[in-house]
Amino acid sequence: MVEIVTLKTERLILRQWQLADYRPFAAINADPVVMEYYPSCLPTTESDALADKLMSLIAKRGWGFWAVELISTKQFIGFVGLHQPEAELPFTPCVEIGWRLAKAHWGYGYATEAAQTALQFAFDKLGLNEVVSFTSCLNERSQAVMQRLGMANTEQDFEHPSVPIESPLREHVLYKITKLQWSTLHDRCKQY
Repeated sequence: MVEIVTLKTERLILRQWQLADYRPFAAINADPVVMEYYPSCLPTTESDALADKLMSLIAKRGWGFWAVELISTKQFIGFVGLHQPEAELPFTPCVEIGWRLAKAHWGYGYATEAAQTALQFAFDKLGLNEVVSFTSCLNERSQAVMQRLGMANTEQDFEHPSVPIESPLREHVLYKITKLQWSTLHDRCKQY
């Protein structure tokens, strides 16, 4: 049986999904501000199916796009974590780091804080040599998080096959960080 990994930061818990997360996750996925750089908002049925999939992938591997909970309030605020993209992309197979948080929780450093712990896990526990992240070229907020994590723009923009051809969101930017770059940038203190 696979051990389900839970990660903890100073303010956050990255954990397996719970059924109680589905309703606030549906609200996040229906928010046009949060979903600005995705092809569309998700109806509740699609949001629930995505949560089912994320929960199932964590159950299978032990890690994934974890549900993020505020330690102070035990409130679910979105997801942050690691994922193996299923789409055929110019750089797959790979492991990506990604996040989606409720708008009310933007600007507090939660995405960066959780992602740093996820990267530390990726390099120290999974033994990965590199982790990538990608988003629409228009999504400057997510690119700023990637930069705060020490990730570098590879200058290898690509068209995401899951985004409609006519969409201005189709062109994506690719960032990455290697284990060596991570080790150079961060102390080796374990946060989990």
